[in-house]
Amino acid sequence: MSQALTKSPKHCGDKHGLKINKLYKKLFAVFSTLFTTILCLILLVWLILHPTKPQFSLKEADIYQLNLSGTNNLLNSSVQLTLLSKNPNQKVGIYYDELQVYAQYKGQQITVYTSLPPFYQGHEDSNVLTASLIGNGLPVAPSFGYEVGRDQTAGRLVLNLKVLGRLRWKVGTWVSGRYRVNVDCVAVMAFGPSLPTGPLTTRQGTQCSTTV
Repeated sequence: MSQALTKSPKHCGDKHGLKINKLYKKLFAVFSTLFTTILCLILLVWLILHPTKPQFSLKEADIYQLNLSGTNNLLNSSVQLTLLSKNPNQKVGIYYDELQVYAQYKGQQITVYTSLPPFYQGHEDSNVLTASLIGNGLPVAPSFGYEVGRDQTAGRLVLNLKVLGRLRWKVGTWVSGRYRVNVDCVAVMAFGPSLPTGPLTTRQGTQCSTTV
């Protein structure tokens, strides 16, 4: 008597499962290859263009107030600042998402943070940035008055004007993630024994140091 051969449901299910697994593996391989190719293209474009960090220069800085109030070493300050920002890249734009400016004297912050509005800077474009920096009742070190007096005797006062923020690079339609940008501008002002009638001023047009 001949025997009929039949496949069990379990055996059929195993084959079906193997087909699904192979399909998933193929799809995973395709997507992995596509993703790797896109990343390589982005990296290649990035290496070819190699964006140069933005350039900042100090156009003008004016100190209208720098006074200690009372005996608690609390400082009132007022500084007007003008900067020139330049994008040196021919094929890369820059989005400035946030910029905060403040003044520093001998390592001590003498104004609160002042925010500048976000903006886009095109290829090889330049922008003039202005900010009014204010400090009301800011605590400073007990030696602050002595340091200012010593600078007055020396005939000059050195101020650091700082910019902190985040930027994004733009290449065609592709926009990068955010990068930190730190700018340090040094303002040297004449500060003689006799107090000037107007503000302490510098118009040197000095280049600032920039790190990204």
